[in-house]
Amino acid sequence: MAKTTTRSRGSGSGSGTRHTMTAAARAAAKRAERGHREPDPASTDEVPPGRPEAPAAGRTVLIEAPDEDGWDDPPEPSPECFEEDPPQEEGEPGRGTATRHGRRLLTAALCVLLLAGLVAATVLGWRYREGVRAEQARGQALAAARQAAPVVLSYDYRHLDRDFAAARARLTGHFRDEYRKTTTTVVGPTARKYHGVVKATVAQPTGGSPAASVISASADRAVVLLFVNQVTTSTQVSGSRVDLNRVRMTVALTSDGWRVSGVDAL
Repeated sequence: MAKTTTRSRGSGSGSGTRHTMTAAARAAAKRAERGHREPDPASTDEVPPGRPEAPAAGRTVLIEAPDEDGWDDPPEPSPECFEEDPPQEEGEPGRGTATRHGRRLLTAALCVLLLAGLVAATVLGWRYREGVRAEQARGQALAAARQAAPVVLSYDYRHLDRDFAAARARLTGHFRDEYRKTTTTVVGPTARKYHGVVKATVAQPTGGSPAASVISASADRAVVLLFVNQVTTSTQVSGSRVDLNRVRMTVALTSDGWRVSGVDAL
């Protein structure tokens, strides 16, 4: 393609010569090299005979020539002049930054969900284990209370020391100290004086199980309600007396097994 060069020199004004060049011609030539040619029907430029048809006119760039002799071939305009997309504003996050930010948020959300799931699973597992332990404790505590009630609530003046020692072996904590004090200062002297004998049994309907049930239970503590019959004989009573009592017994799990930590008559 022939180069389009226009050269003129001022004769007395001293001002530099201006050269006008159709920048779109250069851009169109480059597009033609890539196999693209886009004619512009609005162009009115005439093509001289024998010269190849120039590409359609586009954006026109005015270029000032040097002060001395100008140039033989004007410089090619930068491709940035024909960019159509607006420049990115300062401070505006790019697409890559937004993508990385979104990934960070997603990762953080997944970590939070995972942590919440682990906490929930831990809590549920702990509650399940505690429930299993409490259920096992119910049966063990109930059996311990049934066995302890006749021992703790019975005595015979003829062998008080043996009876009280057997009872204390089934007690624990502060209640054990109270039992020792009460039997030493009150129950023992009275039983010896009046030949007192008390025999306690857990009530049991004919053909049924002992009348006892668990009121509440945890893994290491339980409260049991028992229906206890006490038959008392002494020199103060004609014949024998039967007392039908309801007893609330608290049992606790110790290193030696389940022991009674409290007894209340209802």
